[in-house]
Amino acid sequence: MLLQGYFRILNFFDIAEAIELDKLRALLGPEAAPRPAAFRHRTPEYSQVQQAPIVESLGSITLLTNEKLDARIKYYWFGVAAVELTAVFECDFDSLCARSFRWMNAPEVEEAAEKLLREQLDRFGPALLRPSPKWLDEDYLIVDVESAKHCDGHSATAAELLDSCSDQIAKLVRGEVVSLSTAERDEIVRSALSYYPDDLVVVGWAAALVYDKPEATPAVIEILEYANTQLLEFRYYDDLLTNLLSQVYSSLEGHESFWSRWRLSRRAGRLNRIRLDIMDLAERTEFAVKFISDTYYARVYNVGAAKIGVTDYKTLVGEKLKTAGELYEFMVDQFNERRMFALEVVVAILVLLDVIALLRGR
Repeated sequence: MLLQGYFRILNFFDIAEAIELDKLRALLGPEAAPRPAAFRHRTPEYSQVQQAPIVESLGSITLLTNEKLDARIKYYWFGVAAVELTAVFECDFDSLCARSFRWMNAPEVEEAAEKLLREQLDRFGPALLRPSPKWLDEDYLIVDVESAKHCDGHSATAAELLDSCSDQIAKLVRGEVVSLSTAERDEIVRSALSYYPDDLVVVGWAAALVYDKPEATPAVIEILEYANTQLLEFRYYDDLLTNLLSQVYSSLEGHESFWSRWRLSRRAGRLNRIRLDIMDLAERTEFAVKFISDTYYARVYNVGAAKIGVTDYKTLVGEKLKTAGELYEFMVDQFNERRMFALEVVVAILVLLDVIALLRGR
C-alpha cells in the first residue's frame, strides 16, 4: 500500500498568560490572520472556536541535517504558540513507521522550533500579557495521510486500513519501532474513529494518524492541536498550584509568634486571588473550543483529550483547586479565631480596668 501525505511536527510553547490578538495582527501584518476551523461534517451552530488563532507562515527552514521543512506559527489567545514544521512523505506503511519514529525522536526539530519562535519574539513580544520567564513546552506528531492506495491503484477504506495495517498503525501512534502486544493493538484500534467509509482518525498520546481528503483534515488537526494546547495549560496550572500549596503548607507548619499569625488574612487573600485567577483561566482555556452533544468532532476531541492526557491533568488541577479552597477557608477560620481571642482579651482588660477604677473610687 502506497501512502502520500505530510508529517506535521507540532511544538507547543506556553509563552505568556495571554496574547492580545488584535495587537498581534497589527504587529505581524495583514498576512497573519485568524483562520477558524472549517468543519466538513454537519455540526450544530454552537460547535465553534471561540477565538480563532492567528496563523503566520514563515516559509521553509533547514535543519542541521540539511532537511528542509515548511514552517508556520499559530498564536492562541490564552498564551500558547504552536510551531508547525511539515515534511512530505511518499512510502509504504513500514517505512512510514520508521520515519515517524525518527521525527518523534529528533531533538534538532524541537531546538529549531524554539529557535524559530524566539527569533520572532521581537515582533510579537508587545502583544504578550505577562510573558512567561520560562517556557513550558509539549510536542506532538500528526501523520496526515492524504492518499492510501493498494497496488492495483484503488484507494483504501478505513476498514481496510484497520484490517490489514493495524500493527503498523499501533506502532505509529505509540511511537514504537517494534510490534505491540495484541491487547495494546486492539485497545488502539477500538478507539479509532470514522465518519465516512474513506476517513480515519487514530489518536495516541504521542502521535495521531489522520486519513482523509485534503479539504477535510484541517478541522480534525486543529482539534488535536487544541487538545495539546489545553494539556500544556493544565500542566502549567498544575505546577503553579503545586508550588502555591507547598508554600502555604510551609507557612502553616512554621513556628511563628502570636502577632505574626495575623498575616494569615493577607496570605489567605493571596491564595484565594490566585485560586480564582486559575479557575477563570482554566475555564476560558477549556472552552476555547466548544463541542457539545454527540457530534463527530466532539467525539474526536473527547478521544484526543483522553489519549493525550488533558482529562487526567484537568482532574489533577480540579483536585488542587479544591484543596486550595479548603485551605483558604481554614486560614480564614484560624484568623477569625485569633481575632475573636484578641477581642475577648481586650474586653477582659477593659472590664478589669473598670473594676479597678470602681474599687479605687470607693
